[in-house]
Amino acid sequence: MADERQKRRFAEVVLPQLDDALSLARWLTGSAADAEDVVQDASIRALAAIDSFRDGSPRAWMLTIVRNTAFSWLRKNRPKALIVTDDESVFEAASFANEPGGLPSPEAALIAKADAAMLNAAIAALPLNFKEILVLREIDGLSYREIAEVVSLPIGTVMSRLSRARKLLIARLGATRAGAQGAA
Repeated sequence: MADERQKRRFAEVVLPQLDDALSLARWLTGSAADAEDVVQDASIRALAAIDSFRDGSPRAWMLTIVRNTAFSWLRKNRPKALIVTDDESVFEAASFANEPGGLPSPEAALIAKADAAMLNAAIAALPLNFKEILVLREIDGLSYREIAEVVSLPIGTVMSRLSRARKLLIARLGATRAGAQGAA
């Protein structure tokens, strides 16, 4: 059982990271419900290990725990080939957040929803080792150094994987758009 000092430290170090933890878990598991389970397990692990956290980035420390917990959860609960995403509301909210003057027109909303679905599908189709680095950088906003710490890889490898993930994503989006224009 955690003492008061551990609880206070947990509140300072872990709780501010929960939104990013949930985002990463959602991307890795492909499901909001599964992501909540992963983050709950990761939070329990973080509380148990809170005394081992020293100086450094609390965000990178927590996301490392979430990543490891997600991979353990995926090995236990999913076949390796099946990773899907079911939470498009994240993309819709992000696409509408930048609209000037409030709500978009119905046409703009429909286009944004279609674009979000295409982006969602393209990211979900990336191999997991590229997807996690892309999500950590572009969605969670981690620095290369923080990503390297989270995934336990050299910064050069992180940069290389991120570059390759972006190229794959652009290629997939280009192929999807070309297919959609050919059908129209």
